[in-house]
Amino acid sequence: MSDAPAVTVVTPVHDAAGTLAQAVASVQAQTMASWEMILVDDGSTDASRAHIRALAAADGRLRPILWDTNRGPAAARNAATHAARGRFIAFLDADDRWRPEKLARQIGYMEATGAVFTFTAYRRIDAAGRPLGRIGVPSRVTHGALLKGNVIGCLTAVYDAAHFGRVEMPDLPRRQDYGLWLRLLAAGGEAHGIDEELAEYRVHPGSLSAGKLAAAAATWRLYREAEGLGRARAGWYLAHNLARGLAKRRGG
Repeated sequence: MSDAPAVTVVTPVHDAAGTLAQAVASVQAQTMASWEMILVDDGSTDASRAHIRALAAADGRLRPILWDTNRGPAAARNAATHAARGRFIAFLDADDRWRPEKLARQIGYMEATGAVFTFTAYRRIDAAGRPLGRIGVPSRVTHGALLKGNVIGCLTAVYDAAHFGRVEMPDLPRRQDYGLWLRLLAAGGEAHGIDEELAEYRVHPGSLSAGKLAAAAATWRLYREAEGLGRARAGWYLAHNLARGLAKRRGG
């Protein structure tokens, strides 16, 4: 449609009343104006749903989808993706935020180069918004390279639905975004990295130390169930993945 926005921002929301307004404000502050933001309330038990209704009432570019039960982030993102009107699909969780030039810089790059899948560097912040460190990105990544470790932050990824169609994330409790990137690259090609900090990822207390074993188990499940890898290949890629994660932690 001629009045369709260029970009659809996909945002799952679950008990994010304390940070949702900041995430939405960071999209509203974009220097690129042609966007819509789909907010999927995934059975929140706090004030998130009321916040979504109030925000959407004040800005018609915000489109709510409200669920009474919790279905998980993959289902929430997939529902928003299928409801999207934009050519470009972008992702932003309700506790993260973008820099004002994020969409203009990234979509501009895609239009200028013909890239159909891009991601960017980002800044890690603590619960109060204080900076913790920078996560840089390579200039290119292929499916094979990505299997060795996920270098694409969900809050930075944008893909061209005119090229790929509207692709679903695998229905996994964790690593569903990683699974989507692998699906997008499975037929070949590469994702282009823009090594500029265009987003901020919020790290919550305890999230790093508590999740290492669970993250490894989730990656194993992704390799085996979503990617269909045999045990030997899955183990080989998991070893690379864990080594990369250890190197990243040591490097700060």
